Amino acid sequence: MTWVISAIMLTPAAMAQDSFETTIGADVVNQYIWRGQKLGEASLQPTLGISYKGLSLTAWGSVGLSKFDDVQEFDLTLGYTLGKFNIGITDYWFNTSDNYFDYKAHSTAHVFEANLGYDFGPLQLQYYANIGGADGFTKKGRRAYSSYIELTAPFQLGGCEWTAAVGASPYYTSFYTDASGFAVINASLKASKSIKISDSFSLPVFAGIACNPSDGKAYFNIGFTLVP
Repeated sequence: MTWVISAIMLTPAAMAQDSFETTIGADVVNQYIWRGQKLGEASLQPTLGISYKGLSLTAWGSVGLSKFDDVQEFDLTLGYTLGKFNIGITDYWFNTSDNYFDYKAHSTAHVFEANLGYDFGPLQLQYYANIGGADGFTKKGRRAYSSYIELTAPFQLGGCEWTAAVGASPYYTSFYTDASGFAVINASLKASKSIKISDSFSLPVFAGIACNPSDGKAYFNIGFTLVP
């Protein structure tokens, strides 16, 4: 992968922060929906991240609240942002294996994904591709290098922050869908707003709908974010 950045000129407002910043928080959701797929029931999803000059390292997790045996997930993402470009790599881990440190090709529960994106302003485009680990397969049983493309559009309406998104799997892979080829697997609309509880505390809440045209399923999500 070649990423040419020498021609990019940054304004002072577009440059990354000059000091370390830490992110701590947690979402509580009624169900865990990811890229048009339901991965779990009511869940707690904590986040811990640190960033400096466009470089960030983020830990994210999910643990079931309503089902003892629900999915558990622990992800690590290393990312870099320069102007309107972003690039990164994520290590996803699911509790389908009890051994977090098992990285063997045919038994690991880790999935390694690379991403590349660009912010056009009114629209944001991201491309994701699995590059290792427990990936899906093609119809011929080969590693699929499963990919996902998503276009998002943030906007403000009625005192809320909104995000509309459409995502697709560009070719068949057992990782995302059983469709014969290109398939739109995610169409979603999400609204978020911060509710003032007191002069010193506000609670961010969000709600959204998501559907998967490929398998004909639809979901309604609601939740809130806990931040220090």
